Amino acid sequence: MGASNRTTRIAVGISAISFILFLIAFVTPYWLITDGRIDNPRFTNLGLWEVCFRNFQDIHRFYDTVFNGCMWVFEEEYYIIHDFLLPSFYVAVQVFATLCFVLCLIALPLTLSFLRTSRDDDRYVFLLLTIGSFQVLASIFGFIAVVIFGAKGDSRDWMPGWQNNDMGWSFALAVVGGVMLLPAGVLYIVEARRERYRHLNEISNRDISEYGGPTDEFYQQQAQQYFAPEPTRPRRPPPGQSTSAAAAAAAAALPKAGGIQTDI
Repeated sequence: MGASNRTTRIAVGISAISFILFLIAFVTPYWLITDGRIDNPRFTNLGLWEVCFRNFQDIHRFYDTVFNGCMWVFEEEYYIIHDFLLPSFYVAVQVFATLCFVLCLIALPLTLSFLRTSRDDDRYVFLLLTIGSFQVLASIFGFIAVVIFGAKGDSRDWMPGWQNNDMGWSFALAVVGGVMLLPAGVLYIVEARRERYRHLNEISNRDISEYGGPTDEFYQQQAQQYFAPEPTRPRRPPPGQSTSAAAAAAAAALPKAGGIQTDI
């Protein structure tokens, strides 16, 4: 099966926990909450897609509409305060958090497929690399989302009663879930690299066994060829010596069969 060693089991476990945490943060409306120190706050809590007001009326515009309860941030009733409710940083947080969540959703079926894949399957390394890359990207997008919201979420020019607004538990879950995606993705990529080297090593060993590897007989043949006598060139006879005498001297200088020539 896919999670056959400690590294992959840890990666799958961290991925599952981080996905659950970010999923809860993504759908719950408690990224920004009032601390409860005032009796009748006009703003109570807010998430990525839902905001809750209590007798809220935009004092900067001459509208008679009073907002109560929790509604979707893109609700038609909120149209008249969209420029106040949806500032650019909040839209950026929604975009990056959505990208993080979508990448986690894409990695989910890939992880299930990976768990059913054998280590000898050709798709094994591909699934590891794909899941790891998606989770690293998801972690980057999630980190950008929580950094932007943490810097601008409780600013004085957004929700009323900003002095009593704090980051909620949904935001904390998003931070933990987004950060945990990074080590999970890195573990997948590390395991993919290790499996690739293992696969290449197995292919190399298989080729050696099929085409014959170096044995003792091979080394003996190499040694015999190395120490074999080299053919000698006929030397020019010295002055005054006949050609036949020079040939006889050269024949006498040749080593006997099976011997090793040693010229010092």
